[in-house]
Amino acid sequence: MIKRKVLVLCVDRDSDLTEKVKISGPIVGRKANMEAATKLVLADPEEPDANAIFEAIKTFDELSKEEDVQIVTLTGSPKLGYYADKEITGQLERVLSEFKADGCVFVSDGASDEEILPIIQSRVKIDSKKEVVMKQAKELEKTYFVILEKLREPYYAQLILGIPAVLLLALVISDYFGFGWRLLAALLGVYLLIKGFGLDYRLAGLFDLRISVERISLIAYLIALPLFMISLWFGVQQYSTASQEGTDIVKTSALVIRSLLILLPWAAMLVVLGRSIDLLQEGKKFELARQSMNLIMILILWLLFSMASDWVLADAYFSELVITIAGSIVMAFVAIWVLRKIRINIAGSMKLENKEALSELGAYIGKIVGVDRRKGMLVIQTAFGQRLTLALDRIVQASDKVIVRY
Repeated sequence: MIKRKVLVLCVDRDSDLTEKVKISGPIVGRKANMEAATKLVLADPEEPDANAIFEAIKTFDELSKEEDVQIVTLTGSPKLGYYADKEITGQLERVLSEFKADGCVFVSDGASDEEILPIIQSRVKIDSKKEVVMKQAKELEKTYFVILEKLREPYYAQLILGIPAVLLLALVISDYFGFGWRLLAALLGVYLLIKGFGLDYRLAGLFDLRISVERISLIAYLIALPLFMISLWFGVQQYSTASQEGTDIVKTSALVIRSLLILLPWAAMLVVLGRSIDLLQEGKKFELARQSMNLIMILILWLLFSMASDWVLADAYFSELVITIAGSIVMAFVAIWVLRKIRINIAGSMKLENKEALSELGAYIGKIVGVDRRKGMLVIQTAFGQRLTLALDRIVQASDKVIVRY
């Protein structure tokens, strides 16, 4: 009799495993899931995801007697939403490409994880669904503790506490300095723009700051902070002056940008310099190329916005703006090509064998079993024993673990 292939699937959508015990999905096999759940429950005994994984292990043991079963835990992202669903989808597709499941048993700790159900159903048939709820939790008591737990997560804290805080602070500032409601609306618009497009996470990931009193880079960061604040103050002052003079919105924007560019680029370059110092101290030559690209992009943006604001204010000809744009594009392409070659050469000279390969969102891909330096390729063995190859220029970061675009 041919046994059905059944996948016991547990999903940690907000990636508590990654945040609390530094374990990323897909977590494949009974032993790996047992270790992950044990570490998670020891780190946080109240963590419901640990109970869900234990329930998945129990289900795996029961089904193993009759079916060909595999157990997998997928992890998402603390940012939830699109980012979490994208990561889970990618992990699930890799799992299903190596384990052709006929059906799936979905184990969840609640409604948040179940939001991913339509994505899972579109890729594999769900035979059964289990929801793990702590038995001693009364409904009201459960709701109370769920709210408290969610408020500890940055995503919900920013929504529930962050937006009212920004509104109150902006209101106080606008009343104190007499800037009025337009400044309040502008600040709120900037905040919503940053949150809506995830620019805070992108900037944090771009510079990857690690602030510590033990690092020399702290000096660069301490100098950059007041420069950044003074730049914002210059911008606010320019906006206030232009508004009082009745300047149109286009010229006002150009004046504000020109004011910001007096010190803001220097603050950004100091941040890049500080991060570069950290990388030199840690011996991470590969990541230095990325910081070099950040520095070049700061210079290009500085040049473009300066010339654009000068043109709007009639301090530069349109032909000068066009030449600047064309030159910036050429400069960017040349910089990307040169730095790509440098990164490939550095990666080829490093000892990458036997290191774990992870995706940019922290999902486990496999172990590096070889490097074909002549062809510029990485050879990675997945958790299911299959091998895949990726170009060396797909490497984003190389240290104890290798992060690749996958």
